[in-house]
Order: sequence, then C-alpha cells, then structure tokens
Amino acid sequence: MANAPFFAEFRRRLSPILPARMRGDTAIVPVVRLHGAIGMSTPLRQGITFANTAKALDKAFATKGAKAVALMINSPGGSPVQSHLIYRRIRALAFEKELPVIAFVEDVAASGGYMLACAADEIVADPFSIVGSIGVVSAGFGFDKAIEKLGVERRVYTAGERKVILDPFQPEKPEDVSKLRAIQKEIHNAFVDLVKERRGDVLSGTEKTVFSGEFWASPQALEFGLIDAIGDMRSYLRARYGDKVMTPLVQSGGGLFGRKTPGVSAPGMAFDVTQASAAIGAGLADNILNVAEERALWSRFGL
Repeated sequence: MANAPFFAEFRRRLSPILPARMRGDTAIVPVVRLHGAIGMSTPLRQGITFANTAKALDKAFATKGAKAVALMINSPGGSPVQSHLIYRRIRALAFEKELPVIAFVEDVAASGGYMLACAADEIVADPFSIVGSIGVVSAGFGFDKAIEKLGVERRVYTAGERKVILDPFQPEKPEDVSKLRAIQKEIHNAFVDLVKERRGDVLSGTEKTVFSGEFWASPQALEFGLIDAIGDMRSYLRARYGDKVMTPLVQSGGGLFGRKTPGVSAPGMAFDVTQASAAIGAGLADNILNVAEERALWSRFGL
C-alpha cells in the first residue's frame, strides 16, 4: 500500500499526544476482579454471581486491541453452579474472541474459587496465596433436641415421602445422609474432571492428594501443577507485554441504588425512597446471614 509509510510516520508523530490505549506500542489487558464468596449476594453485600459478573466479562473480552484478559481472583468458594456458569462464560468468550486468559490469585482461590481460576490458560498466585480445596462440602445444624427441650412441636405436611429429607428440625436419618453423599460424589467427580481437562498436562500430585479437598500455599500448589507461576499481576504482565502495558479494571457497575444488572431497573427509572427503604430493611436480615456464612468460608483458610 503506497500510503502505508506516510500513515506510519503520521501515527508516530502523533503518538506522544494520543491516549495510551490508541498508541500502537501499548498492550491492553483488561482486568475483571472476582472477589468474595460465590453465590452469596444481597443488595447490601455483593458476592460473585453469574448475574453480576457476566456483563463485566463481556466488556473485558470486547475491549478493542486487548492482548489478553486478566482475572483477579479472591474467593473461598461457594455455589458450584454459579462457579460453573461463570467458568463456562469465560471459556466461551475466550474461544469466541481468541484471547488468552490469565488468572491472578490474591488471598485465596479455593473450591469454587479455584474452578474460576481453571477458566484461565495460566494461573499465577502470590507466594502467600492459598490454592486448592477441590472438593464438596455441606454443613448445617440439627435442632431436633433443642425444640424438644423448648416444648416446641414440629408440624410438617408433605405430598411425597422424601420431600423433607435432611430437615434440621427432625432427627438425622442414615438414608438421608447416604443420599446427600451420593450427590456430593457426583459433583466432586464433575469438578475433578473439569480440573483434569484444564490442567491435566501439568498436574503432578497424586489424585488422592490433589483431589482430596485439601488446600496448599502457592509453593506446594506450584509443585502439584495447580498453578503455573508465583508472582504478581503488574510484574507478570510487564514481563509478558512490556512496561507500557495497560490494565484497565472492567466492572459491571453495582451497589444498592446504582446497580446495573439487567432486569433490575430500567434506564431513567425514578428513584423511589419507599422502595429503597424496603430494600434496605429486607436486605439487612439476608446480609447478616450471608456475612456469617461467608465469614465461615474465609475462616477455613485462616483469613
């Protein structure tokens, strides 16, 4: 093309005054931050759900001129379904846009949090990060003896003899526990298959160890092949793409009143104090319960 040298020289002269993202020598790696327990989200406390991350992921992969997409992950796990939905969206977008994905672990990427990391082509963790917990857990309380002492009578009416299995207000039944364990095993097997599919070529620990539900600090995780490197996002991306690499944070938007989740509010909708007050009141109870449950998840990893 005859004018190519002219345009190249023109671009070179304009480069000092152009925005960084418009310069040909600047690599762009958009960052999506995935922080919190997965599937636990209230109006007052945003966790990680498919609904509140899908838009950010779409934006990140649509970034013009992007060389890769970075995931900043800090999650102790949570809902396996929400984890898998987000995982599938990341892989679908990576395939569609033909972009590599790099996950950077902060404090922890465990259980569902590690599933999110497995959506990346490379996993990089801080030297003090906690990684792993490839397993399934269910926890609860039994209140049958407590209500007996209080003189409370439990009344439950069902159509279907197995409708109230694992009811915490009734004595635990062996057949109910067996049913739960069977479901857990199915989910665990699917989780193991996912990890093998994504990291089977680099896994070096024994299956009995790696898939036991145990978790490790980064050096041991690296030895087992659960991660690819130890480092931080800034240094890693600079080494890969140069000192001028840009890492814009991509967000869906959020918050109780400014939430942009599709279907929650329409553009231009008037602010309704009554509805907002009701949302706060309804959200407080859910928020207290979610905080306690999320706190229990984090505490398993000493955080």
